Amino acid sequence: MDVASLAAVATNLQQVELDNAVQVALFEKAMDIQSQGALELLQAASQAMTAAINNPPNLGNVIDSYA
Repeated sequence: MDVASLAAVATNLQQVELDNAVQVALFEKAMDIQSQGALELLQAASQAMTAAINNPPNLGNVIDSYA
């Protein structure tokens, strides 16, 4: 191999490594955003369950069977 082809191979390898690093960084950012959204959803569900548990004791005890 001559010097020019070695330089071209090295340049291509560096470009591939850079592309891979960018893809991994983008994937990690997307995963962080997704996990934050999932956490917010779980917190909202937890708050909804807490609100449902704190209902007055007379709610949910009688079923209207004449409707």
